[in-house]
Amino acid sequence: MNKIFDSLFIFSIAVIMLFSSCRTEERELIEAPEDEVLVANSNIADLMLKTVSNDGSNDNIIDKSNCFNINLPLTVTANSQEININSKEDYKIIEYIFDEEDDDIDALDITYPITISLEDHSKVTINNATELSSYSNDCKGENEQDDDIECLDFKYPITASVFNTNNELIDTIAANSDNSLFELVNNLSTSDYVTINFPITVILFDETELSINNLVELETTIETYNNDCDEDDDYDYNDDDCDDCDPNQLTNVLTTCADWTVDKLERDSNDLDNEYAGYKFNFFTDGSLSVSWASTTVFGTWTASGIANGITVTINVPSLPYCNNDWILHEISKYSETKIDLRVGGDDRLRYDNGCN
Repeated sequence: MNKIFDSLFIFSIAVIMLFSSCRTEERELIEAPEDEVLVANSNIADLMLKTVSNDGSNDNIIDKSNCFNINLPLTVTANSQEININSKEDYKIIEYIFDEEDDDIDALDITYPITISLEDHSKVTINNATELSSYSNDCKGENEQDDDIECLDFKYPITASVFNTNNELIDTIAANSDNSLFELVNNLSTSDYVTINFPITVILFDETELSINNLVELETTIETYNNDCDEDDDYDYNDDDCDDCDPNQLTNVLTTCADWTVDKLERDSNDLDNEYAGYKFNFFTDGSLSVSWASTTVFGTWTASGIANGITVTINVPSLPYCNNDWILHEISKYSETKIDLRVGGDDRLRYDNGCN
């Protein structure tokens, strides 16, 4: 009799413990504040998807398509020069080659097969230019802007618990990348609920880190900063060449290297490349400059002021009028040779060249 009683007692305790365990999981969801529960098709879910979707605009010089990018490494031929693209920094090599001449037709050929990553991070193998054009044409709308949010990023890992409508814990997930967080949010069904383990950290475009304590804060933060940076979604690879330029950098390059030459000079649609052939330009830290050719040396002044793509370089050499202007620094190129590209308007251009690198 005692054995039967003991068995019933143990069974009762087990049932109570099981019921208590289920209730604990249930309370974990029920007691979670509403601003920490992520549901499908909500505004914050949509914002999160846009933030972690794959940015396809960083290689537009190659594919002119914002909705996918080409996986590296990659081999291309730019104006008959074969280039191995192993990192995003190598995209500049293509641009330097294209910028060599203004009056030629720039041609880029891709060596196939390649793999592209779509907005949802899925990958597709592309075997030829026709297949690539098909994907490219599908994602071009009326303008060049895409929907992804590039002005802030999540700091990983981010952990979350997934429950169903019966308050049953389905899974505990640790997202370690945009890809895994995209998969989590994108696969939410109307019968799923997700509690995120706050606080989490987001990183703004200027590297500022913000601590986020709930979904309301996250929603407000994304909506506040989503348009606070230039996402460079357009296909003009020449419009942001000096994003990281500053006058001190320019001064260092110009004054460290000696005997600059003019390899490109255009004024009022006139090609004057040979006007100063054989002339040697030397820039000094005190704002003076000298120009020597044959047995002649003349002097002038130069200044640089401004930031990024708005740096003005004023050159004044009374004896050389074609050089004189309030130029805008367009690019500092260090591919094969160092070049300082100055421009005004659509036609006027002065580019200094130097083998010093």
